[in-house]
Amino acid sequence: MLSNRRRLIVKTAVSTLLAAGVTAGAAGLALLYGGWYDIGATSQHFTYVYRVLEKGMANSVRHHARDVQVPRLGGEQQLRLGAAVYRDKCLQCHGGPGVAQSTIGMSMQPIPGPLVDATQHWEAHELYWITKNGIKMSGMPAWEYHLGEDEIWAVVAFVRAMPAMNARDFRAWTAQPGAAALAQGGAK
Repeated sequence: MLSNRRRLIVKTAVSTLLAAGVTAGAAGLALLYGGWYDIGATSQHFTYVYRVLEKGMANSVRHHARDVQVPRLGGEQQLRLGAAVYRDKCLQCHGGPGVAQSTIGMSMQPIPGPLVDATQHWEAHELYWITKNGIKMSGMPAWEYHLGEDEIWAVVAFVRAMPAMNARDFRAWTAQPGAAALAQGGAK
């Protein structure tokens, strides 16, 4: 049995924690409903907001992607398809080796990260899940409605190959079909 003194200490600690929680909740609601937090895409979030959102995203992706079965990746035909899809769907927001993201990508909040180092942060099954399902409130679309499974896996294979590419290799992989002939005045 707790002594009266210890009971008073426990009650005081619990009451203090509850009061702090209620105060923080009220402050959060005032910020939310008062419209004081600037959600405009022209201003950055506070650092702690990014940390919380990034940690939540990483945990969510790892949880939801855990059952994804990874097929064999990296064949030349698959990489060519992945390069074409990356060029047409991903390059403007994420850029690539020697290629900056477009002004559209640079104007997004949060700014889409470069994918040349994606393999340092994500496994293949996680890259697949992100590409297929997108990320809420980030501008990253759910490509499952626009790309086939083979195209999504091809993009994953290409993103996994990008760290070994220099700018010239990347341009060669992502060149439009017939671009060299057009540049030389050949095909029309």
